[in-house]
Amino acid sequence: MLENGCALSNRIRILRAERKMTQQDLAKKVGVSRQTIISTEKGNYTPSLVLGFEIANAFNVGINDVFQYKKEGEGL
Repeated sequence: MLENGCALSNRIRILRAERKMTQQDLAKKVGVSRQTIISTEKGNYTPSLVLGFEIANAFNVGINDVFQYKKEGEGL
């Protein structure tokens, strides 16, 4: 949950599975630690906008295909 009752969810685990990519593979590709990928997948870490775009680029998709932002009451 982010500030002001907003939430950020992601499809990183799904996209990795579709591409047979490990957390370590993705981490190396975007220049972060495996722990950062784990925390982001679990929703425990909110990546910077730059990192969000790097992750989307690693999957060759748009950022909206990876991350979903919802305000409270909209549902995820």
